[in-house]
Amino acid sequence: QVQLVESGGGLVQPGGSLSLSCAASGNSFSRGIMGWYRQGPGNLRELVATITASSNTVYASSVKGRFTISRDNAKNTIDLQMNSLKPEDTAVYYCRAAREINWRNSYWGQGTQVTVSS
Repeated sequence: QVQLVESGGGLVQPGGSLSLSCAASGNSFSRGIMGWYRQGPGNLRELVATITASSNTVYASSVKGRFTISRDNAKNTIDLQMNSLKPEDTAVYYCRAAREINWRNSYWGQGTQVTVSS
């Protein structure tokens, strides 16, 4: 059974930093694609950042230059380093993984809450 477990969410002040981690078990995604999505209050779920097996990355324009995605294929994990956080980054952050680069038959984590507020 595939499981994606996110960790690292919490409350942070504007301008602060937070790091999220996602650990996958039950399947190897070392040759696939993994990424982070988020869903803010009243919003649709949106892409934040993705990373391929060869570490090619894609970022949403709203987070480019502030967030960094990375992966450890041996550990089957991905991380998201978030800097210069803004209130509009407040959302539930979800990890997503697939063995195919077109996201076919992808898996989702349960999500972790990130709140940016003073």
